[in-house]
Amino acid sequence: MITEFIGMTAAMSIFGVPPVITVVVAWIIMGTMVLQGRYWTWEKVALLFCVINLIYIPAALMINPPVDKILHGALIPHFPPGGFTNELFFLLMVNIGTTIAPWMVFFQQSAVVDKGMQEKDMIWGKIDTGIGSLLTVVVAAFCVILTATLLPGQKIDDAATAALKFMGINKYLGACLAIGLFDAGFLGAICISLASSWAFGEVFGWAHSLNHKLKEAPWFYAYYLFDLLLAGTIVLIPGAPLVLITLFVQVIAVTLLPGALVFLILLLNDEETMGRYKNTIFQNVANIGITVMIIIVSTLYGISALFPNLLK
Repeated sequence: MITEFIGMTAAMSIFGVPPVITVVVAWIIMGTMVLQGRYWTWEKVALLFCVINLIYIPAALMINPPVDKILHGALIPHFPPGGFTNELFFLLMVNIGTTIAPWMVFFQQSAVVDKGMQEKDMIWGKIDTGIGSLLTVVVAAFCVILTATLLPGQKIDDAATAALKFMGINKYLGACLAIGLFDAGFLGAICISLASSWAFGEVFGWAHSLNHKLKEAPWFYAYYLFDLLLAGTIVLIPGAPLVLITLFVQVIAVTLLPGALVFLILLLNDEETMGRYKNTIFQNVANIGITVMIIIVSTLYGISALFPNLLK
């Protein structure tokens, strides 16, 4: 939640908006989205912001990127100078952590329940998830194309810095990147806050549904608002190491992810619970492969931190 507010405030600061105003406006919008008492309304607003996030695609096409270099970089993997350094594993974990985070697992299952999906809707749920996963990678790829084409070799610590540099090259590109950054932060914030509220509701036995009114699920909404207030307030602390927080949160996410995935795989292989939807051999190979890869990267990151020259 903190990292999402960091993204929103950084994006709006490019347009001269003070962080406190960004945080307060975000509080109002996110609070209104949830307190209206309907999952379907919340989902429609969230999908609108998903569409806005596609702004990176036309922005990248505006600069006529070199297609041959893009294909070469995409199809032929290579490592930066220095070999297997701690920084390389750190960046790998950050990228994994921001793409496959533990909260996404809990958000997915809770959203399915709150939406009222039934067994006959499972195929549509799979299609929905597949499209979302594909678009996530496509948008990320166009972000890479933008920065690699216009800012090659430059040190970029965060997306806000990239947007500011874009402003100096082309103000429309800079504005597109800033809008996309705010939108990504906002989308993350509304999803993570709900995932947390749903999870706490399940653990403590509270009523926990967007279809409940405030008086029907007071603790669910109280935790949601507490989550918003806490994360937004921390971002407003003067001198807080926001970039460092953003990166380390993703690393922590990757470190915690295998635990969630292992229990999920065990659940998916429980025939009594899953019935005919029990994992197939192919699904187990894919699931276990992803989990093992994450564990290996996490382990190598720890080894490279303790013994910096061992893997070079």
